[in-house]
Parts: sequence; structure tokens; C-alpha cells
Amino acid sequence: MKKLLAGVAMATATVLAMPAAHAAWPEKPVTIVVPFPPGGSTDTLARAISPSLNKRFGQSFVVDNRPGATGTIGANQVVRSAPDGYTLLVTSLGPLVIAPHLLKNVPYDATQDFDYLTVAVQAPNVLVVPANSPYQSVADLLSAMKVSPGQISLASSGVGSSDHLTAEVFWQQTGTKGVHVPYKGGAPAISDLIGGQVHASFQNINAVIPHIQAGKLRALGITSKSRSPLLPDVPTMDEAGAKGVDVYSWQAIAAPKGLPDEVKKKLHDALVAALKDAEIGKRFVDVGFEVVANTSEEFAEFQKREYDRWKQVIQERKIGLD
Repeated sequence: MKKLLAGVAMATATVLAMPAAHAAWPEKPVTIVVPFPPGGSTDTLARAISPSLNKRFGQSFVVDNRPGATGTIGANQVVRSAPDGYTLLVTSLGPLVIAPHLLKNVPYDATQDFDYLTVAVQAPNVLVVPANSPYQSVADLLSAMKVSPGQISLASSGVGSSDHLTAEVFWQQTGTKGVHVPYKGGAPAISDLIGGQVHASFQNINAVIPHIQAGKLRALGITSKSRSPLLPDVPTMDEAGAKGVDVYSWQAIAAPKGLPDEVKKKLHDALVAALKDAEIGKRFVDVGFEVVANTSEEFAEFQKREYDRWKQVIQERKIGLD
């Protein structure tokens, strides 16, 4: 009987100690994996929120850039990490809802292997042409595509990028056909667009706002559901006659599947607080992002919708990388 009571007491003590162990998180530095090179929107997000997390928890949140294979190398590193709150993923939509349909051997299941914490920010794409382009509106561009099918070129930052897939949705929804010209990144695509080597491009608003304001590019339409306060005179694609071309690029935070509930709540609350900080939020809003900061449940539902949407587009348009 004494042995039985001792065993029960030990088991009870262990169970009672478990929440306390989790409650102590974080007891060491936390790694924030960014699956892209430094300097992009995703990296900027990670570095914007990490000081707030450092201050809140009294621990270092260290950004670790692990680029490669359209973001899947860094995402896989997170999947293979312990689900203890010490490894996070700050990523764009690519590794979560696009790459799984473009690549044949993605080493993780984007629908099962992550705990989704929050969609941090989102931003629409803008349909832009050179300042001296003859196309003054979306209607002008559509008319040219119908008169000369397969002759109007649209640049993108690469196969499977948000701007490429937006162009595919545009052609799909309007029944038109153009030429996709992929570049190795948004900067060279925009440079050639300004120089008139290509006719048009859908680019993230934050990437083209300076060029629009400087008079180097003309904005014809925006892929958001409502007009951007940064471009109040630019119609949405719906308003411009291209129905169904509602597309957002987004950045989000996730963790390996199996995060303890109390750690997940701590992380989510801290991330939302950081994103809603007036100074941090203003930095993103000023360049065209919208702060989302939704719940984990909302993110999971959103991820499924986006996953299914881009799977359908990629399959119907026969897009692939390998």
C-alpha cells in the first residue's frame, strides 16, 4: 500500500509539474526561421517583431535566414524541430500554399505539420505599366490582349510567385492570353518594366509604390477588395472590369505541430500585441500592408482556403517547377 501511495504521489507531482514547466517558457533563446534571404518583406517582418518579443519575454528571439527551394528548406527545418516553442517560422504564403503544388517532393505536409499562429500582414498586388505605356486602364490592356492574343508580356519575380499567379488568375478570369516573363526576383522584373522591355506586371504594392510616386510606373488596378489609401485613385480589379482577380500576398507565423496549448497562447498573444503596436503597425501600413493579426483558428481556416485555391489554379494552368 505504501508503494502504491508513493507511486500515486509521484505521478501526481509529475502531472502538476508539467504546466509549470510550460509556464516557464521561454527559458532560452528562440529561433525565428525565415526561409528567404535577408532584406525581403518576410525578413523585414521577422526583424520588426523580434524586439517586441525580446522585451516581453526577457529572452532573445533570433532571426535565422534559411533560404532555398522556394522557401521549403527553411520550412522543413521548422517541421523537424521540437514543438516546444523554441523554433518559429515567419514565412510568406509560398511554402505553405504554393510550393506544395509546384514541387514534386516537398518534405512536409503543409496541411498537417504546422501549428498556425497568426497571419501577420497582407498586401495586394498592383497591375503596373511603364509611365509611357499606351495603356491607360485595365480595359485598354484587356483590349490589346484580345486583339493580339499571346503578344502582351507580363513580368514576374519568378515561376510560382504571387505576382506570377496573379497574372494567371487575371488571364483565367478574363479569358485572355499573354506571355509570362519570369525573372529571378522582383527587382530585375521592375527594372525591365520601367525600361519598357516588358508590357506590364502585377507587383506587390510595397515594391512599386516608390516607382508609382516617382512617375516611373502607372498603376492600372489593384487586386484588393477595396481601394488602397495609398492609391485612392486606382480602381480595384473588380471595379476595372476584371472580376475575380482578388489576390493578396501575405506573411504569417507558424510553429512545428504539437505546440503545448499554454505556449501557443503565450506566443499568439505576444505576436498580436507586437503587430498591433502603433509604431510597428505604422511601418507596414505606410508601405501598403494591412495588419491582420488573426486567431490561430482563423489562420488554419484561411490556410486551407488558400491551399485549395492555389492548387486549383496551378493544376488548371499547368504550372510547374520540376
